[in-house]
Amino acid sequence: MSAELLLTALGLMLVFEGLMPLFAPAQWRALFLQIAGLRDGQLRFVGLGAVLLGFVLILV
Repeated sequence: MSAELLLTALGLMLVFEGLMPLFAPAQWRALFLQIAGLRDGQLRFVGLGAVLLGFVLILV
């Protein structure tokens, strides 16, 4: 994997991460507060789901 590809992937991630706070800041804040209230096990499960979904998207 080249450094250029890694930087492109990181840049795309930051673009997608920034879309919700840009276009719906109140809803993003509410979602962030809801996520912050999760227990550790629940948060780990959400993280695992995100990782698995990411791998599936990469493979597709």
